Amino acid sequence: MSGESFIVLAPQSVAFLLIVGFIGGLVSGFIGSGGAFVLTPAMMSLGVPGVVAVASNLCHKFPKALVGAYKRHKYGQVDLKLGLWMALTATPGMWWGAGIQQDIRRLYGEAGSNLYVSLAFVIVLAIVGSFVLRDALRSYRRTYRNSALEQTSRLAQWVQSVEIPGTMVRFRVANIRVSVLFVLPLGFATGLLASSIAVGGFVGVPGMMYVLGASSLVASATELVIAFVMGLGGTLNFSLAGLVDIRLAMLILLGSLFGVQLGAIGTTFVKPFMIKVVMATVMLIVAVSRALVVPVYLAQLGVMALEQTSMRLLERASFALMVLALASGAFLIVAAMARGYRHA
Repeated sequence: MSGESFIVLAPQSVAFLLIVGFIGGLVSGFIGSGGAFVLTPAMMSLGVPGVVAVASNLCHKFPKALVGAYKRHKYGQVDLKLGLWMALTATPGMWWGAGIQQDIRRLYGEAGSNLYVSLAFVIVLAIVGSFVLRDALRSYRRTYRNSALEQTSRLAQWVQSVEIPGTMVRFRVANIRVSVLFVLPLGFATGLLASSIAVGGFVGVPGMMYVLGASSLVASATELVIAFVMGLGGTLNFSLAGLVDIRLAMLILLGSLFGVQLGAIGTTFVKPFMIKVVMATVMLIVAVSRALVVPVYLAQLGVMALEQTSMRLLERASFALMVLALASGAFLIVAAMARGYRHA
């Protein structure tokens, strides 16, 4: 790993990473994702190469996820059995995805790696974010029609109805009984995406909700168990390739350890649809933020022509939207917690 891939950390960059870590932890504890959809683009906005941002984020993820999982386990929200079943295949998915990421960097350089990470963010976050937002609006209408219970999706109802002898498992906390043949591929996809772009929670959480039929509270809490296993495995893999910047990992971990506990506490005061609202809002803003810098990476690869002035303008606009995503997520969570606390 060449030293020039590790950026110089100015005081303002350190302060930014601490704030980002805190907000990323707040969002992570609240919605169950490892927070990489905020943290990885935030590091890239400082000039960190995409593969280093992914690797460093994974390094900070597993201790933070352990704290969040323990906190939410005390509230009875974690289905440890479901988390371990998914982690079983998330680990090989993690190692395969790490290989893909390193191959792209070796073949196309930093610009190719950055383009891959950004495009993956745009596609995944736009699709999943739109779906979650639509479901959040439906949940909101049901909640205020005095039907507070979340409804199981049609896909999850079908999955739960499929009886495959010898493979059926009951997950007590999630209150579902499904074949592990549906659980294991979901875990693999979560691990693959996590090591490719450091965002596995946006496959794992919606997957547990809409494919298996777990509630948003249980799915978001259980994802923290999977994030711990994936973060540990991914850190070992990327560390062997010299791609982990331990300075970045420790700074965002320092901030996020405080935020993740506050976010976990917040889940006990809010209605389930608010978790989906926060998830969708931040995802969609981050998707737009990453989309703005795609032309910059294409220009660096020589695929298209773009003036330096235009490239700087797009990078600044992308950074501004990233700040907006962080502020929006923090505001929605704190506001929802305040309302929930008053009602409680």
